[in-house]
Amino acid sequence: MAEHVLFLTGRLARPRLEKVLAELTPAPFEWTIADMGVKVAALMTEAIILRRLDRDLVARASRVVVPGRCRADLERLASRFGCAFERGPDEVRDIPEWLGRKSKAPLLAEKSVRIFAEIVEAPLLDLDEISARAITMREDGADVIDLGCLPDTPFPRLREAVQALKAQGFLVSVDSADPDELRRGAEAGADFVLSLTEKTLDLVAGTRATPVVIASRHGDLDELVRAAEKAARQKLGVILDPILDPIHFGFVPSLLRYAQLRRLLPSAEIMMGTGNLTELTEADTPGMTAMLMGICSELAIRNVLVVHVSAHTRRTVAEHAAAARLMHAARADGASPKGYGAGLVQLHDLKPFASTPEEIDELAKSVRDDNFRIETAVDGIHVYNRDGHHVEKDAMSLFAKLKVTTDGAHAFYLGTELMKAEVAFRLGKRYAQDSPLDWGCGADRSAEDLSRHAKAGPTLEARPARARGRARRADDS
Repeated sequence: MAEHVLFLTGRLARPRLEKVLAELTPAPFEWTIADMGVKVAALMTEAIILRRLDRDLVARASRVVVPGRCRADLERLASRFGCAFERGPDEVRDIPEWLGRKSKAPLLAEKSVRIFAEIVEAPLLDLDEISARAITMREDGADVIDLGCLPDTPFPRLREAVQALKAQGFLVSVDSADPDELRRGAEAGADFVLSLTEKTLDLVAGTRATPVVIASRHGDLDELVRAAEKAARQKLGVILDPILDPIHFGFVPSLLRYAQLRRLLPSAEIMMGTGNLTELTEADTPGMTAMLMGICSELAIRNVLVVHVSAHTRRTVAEHAAAARLMHAARADGASPKGYGAGLVQLHDLKPFASTPEEIDELAKSVRDDNFRIETAVDGIHVYNRDGHHVEKDAMSLFAKLKVTTDGAHAFYLGTELMKAEVAFRLGKRYAQDSPLDWGCGADRSAEDLSRHAKAGPTLEARPARARGRARRADDS
C-alpha cells in the first residue's frame, strides 16, 4: 500500500504547496492537502486543527505534516487523531530538500573525531573558573578538556584542577613543555598528557594517561615512528602529533607530514592541533575549520586540539564539532560534504530567497487587510499590505512609505524587522518575518530553536514567533 501524506496549510500557501508537490517526480508518495481555513499558515493553532481537520482525511493518511512554524503539540494531535504528525519545513519551497535530506539528519549527531578543547591560561584561573570554562566547552561539543600550562608560570593547583574536572565527569588532558607538570598531571588522573617526546614517554609509566607525542626535533617523522614502536613494546596506547604549522611557516609541508605519517603507520592514532591556522589567519574560521576536518576525515585523524585565544575564534569549539559531524555523515554515505547542513554556512545561505519577485507580487495582490508582510527577494526588501507594495534595497527608504510615524510601537517593530531584512538581503541570507536570522553554529540558539531545528531537519532555521500589532509575516507554508 502506497504511503499517503496529508499536508495542512492555509489559504495563501495552498497554490504554492500544490505546485511544489505536483513537481515531485517521481512522486515519493500519494498526497492530499487540507486547507485549515486560516490565511497565514503560521497562525494555525492546535485548537484550529482539532476543530477543523476532517477525520476522514486523516484516516486515509499514513502521516500528517503541519507547517514548520505551527507550534501545535504534535504528540497530542497524534494521540487525538490516531495518526503520526510531524513538522515540515518553514517554507513551502524547501519541501523537496526537506524530504530528500531527512534520512541524513540522524548522522549529524555522530562524529569520528575526539575534540580536545584547551583552556589556554589554566594556571591563572581558580578552580571555579576552570570548571565554568569546561562546562561551556562541553556544551559546545568538546570531548576532552585540556589544561594548558604556561611557560615560566607555576601551576600549583594542577592536581586539584585535574581531580575536580574528573569528579565532574570530564575527560581531562594536560599540555605542557615541563616534564614535571606532565608527570604531576598523569599522576593526578589525567586521561591524556601533551606533549611528550620519544625520550619523555616513560613519564606516564604506571598511570592511566595516554601520551600524545611530538617530535623533539620539529618535523622528524622518524622519531614519531620510533615513539610509536616503543609504546607498542610497552603495550602503551599513544597518539602522534606531527604539528600543523602556520601559513608561510611550513603549512603545506606540515600537511604533507600528516599524509606521510598515515602512510607509514596506517593504524596509528594521530592528533592535529588546528590553532596555528585558525588563530594565526585573519579570516572567518568556519570554512577553514571545515577544510581541516575534511583533511582529518580523509587521513583518519581522530583527535583534534582546539584553542581559542583571538576574539574572532570564539565559536571555534562549536565549529569543529559541527564540521566533525558533517564529515562523519558525508564519509558514512561515501559522499561529498554537501546537502547535510551542520551550521557552518553562516554568512551566506545556500538558498537565500524563499520567493521570486513575481511570486511576492502575486501574493501581495491577494492581500485584503492592513497587516504588513515583509519578504526579501533578489531585487530587495518587499513590504506590502492592502494599501500598497513597496520594494527597496535599504530599510530607511521604506519607512516614509509605511505611514506609521504616529504609532511608536508599530514603527519600532517594523524598524527592527526591516533592518533584519536588510542585513539578510545584503549578505544573501534567508529572511523570515518574526524569526531570527540563522547564523548556524556561529551564534547561540535558544533551547526552543535547537529543539525545532532538530525536528525540522539538518538545514532548516528554527524559530517561530508571532507578529506584533498589525504586522504579520508572509508565511508560505
